[in-house]
Amino acid sequence: MKKLMNKPSGFVDEMLDGLVAANPSLALSGETGRVVHRATPIRKGKVGVVSGGGSGHLPLFTGYVGEGLLDGCSIGNVFEGPTVGSCMEAIRLADGGQGVLRLYGNYGGDRMNFDMAGEMLEDEGIRTTTVLGNDDVASAGPSERQKRRGVAGIIYAYKTAGALAETGADLDAVTAIAQKTVDRTRTIGVALSPCQVPGSDKPSFTLGDNEIEMGMGIHGEPGIWRDQLKPADTIADEMIERLLADKPEGVGSRASILVNSLGATPLEELFILYRRARTKLEAAGIMIVRPLVGHYATSMEMAGASISLCFVDDEIEALLAAPASCPFWTVTA
Repeated sequence: MKKLMNKPSGFVDEMLDGLVAANPSLALSGETGRVVHRATPIRKGKVGVVSGGGSGHLPLFTGYVGEGLLDGCSIGNVFEGPTVGSCMEAIRLADGGQGVLRLYGNYGGDRMNFDMAGEMLEDEGIRTTTVLGNDDVASAGPSERQKRRGVAGIIYAYKTAGALAETGADLDAVTAIAQKTVDRTRTIGVALSPCQVPGSDKPSFTLGDNEIEMGMGIHGEPGIWRDQLKPADTIADEMIERLLADKPEGVGSRASILVNSLGATPLEELFILYRRARTKLEAAGIMIVRPLVGHYATSMEMAGASISLCFVDDEIEALLAAPASCPFWTVTA
């Protein structure tokens, strides 16, 4: 697969240099230059919100650093978690004296390094809490939800936690709204073609020219089934049916929907999916609020899409509507 790059070893660092150069609201720090944070220092008394993960998923993770969203983000190599040192640096830079929420996906390497970072920073007097994104319904059943991977749906928690933190809420409240949002969010994806990590001599997985895989993870983790390509309406119907079958208990009939490209799938195809998903949700009595369609969490040049549902209440809906600004997502009042 062709890539616009120089040497594979410089792929991430050169990407980060370009990202920050193109967006003056961002700054790059850390011994290895792998921490993206707001260029304006955090306001004293504000709770910080940080995330992190492997490169290759823009706008995740670094693209959501900005007002009303994340204060900082540590980033690793492509599809590799960030180091303990970069996690610590991101937390330090996000500390306004009231503690920091660590909000990231449910992956082993990320958990280990962020946990170690948090433990070591407790000795420096920085209080931290953790919320894990685990919205991928294909990665484990409802009874083992704690094992599920975090994918595109985590951006809803970025938005609600970031918005509440801007109001001056304390760490416990910011942590609680992030957890509430995660608990109300479900995602499923479908892959049409693979991607290739820079420097690798082969794709991360293989799919036949006319094959798709339902539920495949953003790193090529196995999905639910593999079959011949189906019409877009058939695919959208199954995705919505699987999400509604996993609807959290006790939620109402309002939901935000995110139709997300995994990288190579164009907006035209996303809107075809959204058109059908909207009809399917309305038929099920679900009212859509604040729909999102676009590139929000990708996997290099993988072709495919994911659909997320965040079942809102008045509190979550208000926080989703609160002003926010980052390089890839702007919400105006």
